[in-house]
Amino acid sequence: MTVGQAEAAERRRVAVRGVVQGVGFRPFVFALAAELGLSGTVTNTGDGVLAEVEGQREAVAAFCRRVASDAPPLARVDSVEHAPLPATGAPGFAITPSRDDGPRLALVPPDTATCADCLAELADPADRRYQHPFISCTNCGPRHTIVTGLPYDRANTTMGAFPLCPDCTREYTDPADRRFHAQPVSCHACGPRLALAAPGRPTLERDRALDQARRLLREGAILAVKGVGGYHLACDATDEAAVARLRRRKRRGAKPFALMARDLGELRRLAGLGLLELSAVEEELLTGAVRPIVLLRRLGTLPAALEAAAPRSPDLGVMLPYTPLHHLLLAPPGPGLLVMTSANLSGEPIVSEDRDAFARLAPLVDAWLTHDRAIHVPCEDSVVRVVDGEQLPVRRSRGYAPLPLQLPVPVRPVLAVGGDLKNTFALARGGYAWLSGHIGDMDDLATLDAFDHAVAQLSAVTGVRPEVLAVDRHPGYRSAMHARRTRPHHELRPVQHHHAHIASVLAEHGLDGSRSVIGVAFDGTGYGDDGAVWGGEVLLADYDGYRRFGQLGYVPLPGGDAAVVRPYRMALAHLWAAGLPWSPGLPPVRACPPTELTVLRRQLELGLNCAPTSSMGRLFDAVSSLAGVCQLAEYEAQAAIELEAAALAHHASDGYAFGLHWRGGVLTADPAPVLTAVLADLGAGASAGLVAARFHRAVAELVRSLCRAAREEYGLETVALTGGVFANALLAADCLRGLRADGFTVLRHRRVPPNDGGLALGQLMVAARAGGPGSS
Repeated sequence: MTVGQAEAAERRRVAVRGVVQGVGFRPFVFALAAELGLSGTVTNTGDGVLAEVEGQREAVAAFCRRVASDAPPLARVDSVEHAPLPATGAPGFAITPSRDDGPRLALVPPDTATCADCLAELADPADRRYQHPFISCTNCGPRHTIVTGLPYDRANTTMGAFPLCPDCTREYTDPADRRFHAQPVSCHACGPRLALAAPGRPTLERDRALDQARRLLREGAILAVKGVGGYHLACDATDEAAVARLRRRKRRGAKPFALMARDLGELRRLAGLGLLELSAVEEELLTGAVRPIVLLRRLGTLPAALEAAAPRSPDLGVMLPYTPLHHLLLAPPGPGLLVMTSANLSGEPIVSEDRDAFARLAPLVDAWLTHDRAIHVPCEDSVVRVVDGEQLPVRRSRGYAPLPLQLPVPVRPVLAVGGDLKNTFALARGGYAWLSGHIGDMDDLATLDAFDHAVAQLSAVTGVRPEVLAVDRHPGYRSAMHARRTRPHHELRPVQHHHAHIASVLAEHGLDGSRSVIGVAFDGTGYGDDGAVWGGEVLLADYDGYRRFGQLGYVPLPGGDAAVVRPYRMALAHLWAAGLPWSPGLPPVRACPPTELTVLRRQLELGLNCAPTSSMGRLFDAVSSLAGVCQLAEYEAQAAIELEAAALAHHASDGYAFGLHWRGGVLTADPAPVLTAVLADLGAGASAGLVAARFHRAVAELVRSLCRAAREEYGLETVALTGGVFANALLAADCLRGLRADGFTVLRHRRVPPNDGGLALGQLMVAARAGGPGSS
């Protein structure tokens, strides 16, 4: 640089925040600076990426613009701040060692599916990474599940246990290489290494392990397969006996299994046979960087093995390979369609540690396909579905967590612990909330331990030190009791369950809560202000508070959880509350053992252990039982899921109708007229599908009626649909179309689930407000 040039040079410090670590951002900055002829440095910090650039003023200005606009594909730039510095005249540009000072505000990226460049190398016999099960680069591979701390460097990941070989070192340090500063970089020489273990047989490694795993799957074996976030249980999905054996060993009941297909062609073939619906939006989800399980609508009669994988379900949950190991396992001559389900016994957390895998999974599997890279953060597969052409999350985990959500208003440091089912917690501070991956149902010590480990890990990488503890108001929730017990010094904020559901929709849509919405919260259970079990609610709500405008009429919930797992009890309770007879030929009467029937009648007459409930989820159970669809639920929401499946096969020109009455200042929907009409249809020989279709129409029309009444009285034009019942695609789509036709702005979930997996986001927003005890 000449003296004149040095005088004209400008130097700036540029701080970039967002998802800018683990996504090739420093190599990108290096290349951008070289292109613009700038000197300086770039480094990772706990706050993001920090660069100093020096050169001609126009070039420095272009750098400050393009560092956001031209960022790598996996990056998400939330802010760029720059300030002038004295020019130094020092030549060259360098990536300098990471700094671990200052606040931790960097955002860790999620795990990302293997990119096209790596897949090409994986399949190329001339490439040195040919068939390397752990191939990755700057644009793909594990991130969240291997990070042990920030800044994001190899030493702060579980890849730190694998020293780079000379070839990988050259790539890692070459600014022109795709693996320049790619922390998970590895090859056959570096490791990790694949191994197959089976009882009574010598352990096989590398290619021999993979070949034997494929052979075992073809022969009907069940394998434990170690992925990026935990172990899966895998078997050939076209082998009916193997699928049945896996279901029996896992004690899965009738709950559907997820499937993994070799490629999109396998799914298009099923769609071409008229077995599945497959839209362009669903194809995009299946083939994108996240690779979630996508719930595809079933059509017609599935082959026996696939029916065994998802009995009586309206959907088939499928995903495509997202790791190189998956691609290799599904390649010919291996099966082209595998059951790929979380490796655990029902209700337990996913197995992620090798020691646990060999101990806990021994009764379930015939062999273990494993490797020596540790999983620091267990992470389940995400589940999504498409409703009216838009994504609806059912479980937000791998591929999404721990990407933060930007909050509409800043909050104090808070830990929101979520609920007891489908538990997901959240940490938040300032303008961001970090949601955990799926933890599970908080009903055993292993899940509580997994919860504590996940809180500690996410707190470590985000630097959030909570001051406020947001919990569900239910006095018996294990999540709340555990949080109170383990964090006694936090400021406690109990939040009503359905208020939290509605607040989560407002938050993900970026609403500041300055205006109330009509919140329709339909689910299975939530602790109500009057001590009843709520679940069919219309609340006029913002973050500060709510008022109950409408509800489903109360009926007894006989025996609590006993009525949840035995839908016939709920059907009989609804009939009893409606004054309708228990005719001997009705499906729930036939399903209920005679002794239990006598006791149940007495229980209802005396009100023993019969909490009142307004739950819409329980009404779905009751109608499912009445229609003869489901009498015993072997997994959560089975009766409602199978009722949706029955409804899909029938078109109903009209639906049933609820009665609407004002009671105590609340517009109450009486289900008795619906039940009366159901019995009349059944008596006339109507099919279960017709009953199911007419019931779905009735609920959708009820939502429209309640929202129109709320608008007429309060002038509100925005409706928020939330709660687990709105995971029902048929109902959700019908409600969306009807409400939009009525002129409402409809908010629904697109980034967090409508079920309790999205509860924590709403909890933290309510808890962060300064409202008094009566406001939530």
